[in-house]
Amino acid sequence: MTAADIHRAILAVWRIEQPRLITGLSRMLRDVTLAEDLTQEALVAALEHWPVTGVPEKPGAWLMASAKRRALDDLRRRNMLARKHAMLVRDLEQEQQAMPDFDAALDDDIGDELLRLIFTACHPKLSREARAALALRMICGLTTEEIARAFLQPEATVAQRIVRAKRTLSDSGLAYETPRGKELSERLASVLEVVYLIFNEGYTAASGDEWLRPQLCNDALRMGRVLTQLAPQEPEAHGLLALMELNASRVAARTDAAGDPILLMDQNRALWDRLQIRRGLSALDRAHALSGGPGFYALQAAIVACHATAATPDETQWPRIADLYGRLASLVRSPVIELNRAVAIGMAEGPAVALAIVDGLAGERALKNYHLLESVRGDLLCKLGRPAEARAAFETAAALAGNKREQELLRRRAAEANAPDRGPLRARN
Repeated sequence: MTAADIHRAILAVWRIEQPRLITGLSRMLRDVTLAEDLTQEALVAALEHWPVTGVPEKPGAWLMASAKRRALDDLRRRNMLARKHAMLVRDLEQEQQAMPDFDAALDDDIGDELLRLIFTACHPKLSREARAALALRMICGLTTEEIARAFLQPEATVAQRIVRAKRTLSDSGLAYETPRGKELSERLASVLEVVYLIFNEGYTAASGDEWLRPQLCNDALRMGRVLTQLAPQEPEAHGLLALMELNASRVAARTDAAGDPILLMDQNRALWDRLQIRRGLSALDRAHALSGGPGFYALQAAIVACHATAATPDETQWPRIADLYGRLASLVRSPVIELNRAVAIGMAEGPAVALAIVDGLAGERALKNYHLLESVRGDLLCKLGRPAEARAAFETAAALAGNKREQELLRRRAAEANAPDRGPLRARN
């Protein structure tokens, strides 16, 4: 294995194990920021040692053991400052004696530890934007650049939010817990947003070599199910669960054997998980029954349900989808929602109408570097018989995309744009 192979292996392991490392150490240390710092130190240790000793048989366990040793060292240095620290050291040492097999510890279900960490990060003392950014940093392992891309914000702005949020958490000594009652209600909206962002990152990775990160999708789904139990009368919790179940039902059809993306209209619908679709529709019914009107997540779930219940691409109810996007836009003013609405209108009324909407969004500051704006333009220009412009749009989109698989897909589409047998307009998924 070359040094480059080992480096890639370390980063791949890191992406998978980072949430478990942070949640495990946070539970022991009662300090989320310190837990993140120590896991970063464990990563640095791996980068130093593994190129020399090779990748260990169980790399996740190695990282956890390394992080725990650093946690013990840190607590020992500080235990003279407070009796509480001394107690934590004893607890840690007793835990290690009782459960020395770190491999087995990593294989255990982490229960709701991840959700508890999100509730901690979503404390009302932090701003709404800071909560989501901090959670994505610690739980998804996203870089500041990737988070900035997800929020369509400048990288420096997001970096400042994360630094301030971590300082607030460290200074205030916030409890590491899942709140109940009124406190749970106060944090629920932010927690739903974070779980939604985690699922989205797993469903379409913002960067990296793979388009899907199934572990993040599974973690988000599990947390969504727990949230509907914690807040059974909250319609948006059921709406978010419905949205995630319905989207996740298509995961098996979204990539080919090589891991390359397959767009919605090209997917083999026989691979869609019908049981998961039924669970999603049931959760959507529950959300509708509890609410006076569908909310942000329930409306998106209703859109995905239109796809999930269409037996063939031609049976998709595009006018209804366009209407649902219009209702969504009335709830949340977002150029991304408007872009998605344009896609639906393009399918329902024709590409010329949609292109006018998309071109009207070109001046939106938030979409300045948003690759899907150019990708959608490429689709519409293709259908309008303007191949040279379509090719240019796809090439621009590929240059802006952060994910390797998506870049390759967009470059292929740019190359196909001038081909005489190019396929029909494809909808984004």
